[in-house]
Amino acid sequence: MKRAQIAAQLYTVRDHTQTAADLAETLRRLRDIGYAAVQVSAIGPIPPAEVRRICEEAGMTICATHEDPAVIRRRPGEVVETLSTLGCRHTAYPFPRDVDFTSPADIDTLVADLDRAGAVLAAAGCVLSYHNHAIEFMRLGAGTVLEAIFTRTDPRHLQAELDTYWVQFGGGDPVDWCRRMAGRLPVIHLKDYKFTAENQPSFAELGRGNLDFGRIVAAAEAAGCEWFVVEQDTCPGDPFDSLRISFEYLIEHFVDD
Repeated sequence: MKRAQIAAQLYTVRDHTQTAADLAETLRRLRDIGYAAVQVSAIGPIPPAEVRRICEEAGMTICATHEDPAVIRRRPGEVVETLSTLGCRHTAYPFPRDVDFTSPADIDTLVADLDRAGAVLAAAGCVLSYHNHAIEFMRLGAGTVLEAIFTRTDPRHLQAELDTYWVQFGGGDPVDWCRRMAGRLPVIHLKDYKFTAENQPSFAELGRGNLDFGRIVAAAEAAGCEWFVVEQDTCPGDPFDSLRISFEYLIEHFVDD
């Protein structure tokens, strides 16, 4: 992993990105930690051109985005326009909102929409990926919904944005899924998984949970991963402290430049 491949997912600091001024200050703080790239997600209603300007002034690369699920499925051309304005190739379908996972017909429609939208993005030189949570590990026939999503879509149209925490939470193996997605994994969300004294699963800073990131990072690199995005849905204190701890862990254990 190269230092320049490490990015921060802005969802982690979403409470600090709701205005242009707050976004600029947040990027400054992330740059001070050492991040040189971000994934744009859950920010306030800031025009894409303004987001790009703020990121450029902060010296931050926009490595990827999350876009509205309905817009991806129904109006993928708008996603292409947004990515073009941001100067970014990668986006991901963030969550299967309004999809009934007990309905095979709903799953069929989701898969068809993703493949169709991904074709529109691919024709424009962009990349659509699917960001998993745990619900995709529901059984569907002999496999899981996540398996159906990737086996029934064209790899040229739909790539993977695996989330290590949610793969583990759903009962999958993050290393195995990195290997399955070889050549189809441009972005990975690195997110640790631990248990509390109350016997509950919890998010954790990288290296402070139970996931084997040595094997995960190696498998992701072997799969051709371009971006290693640090994310933590909830933090025990200041989210900037959590992002710093995770960044320093990656630098110490995995960065080779």
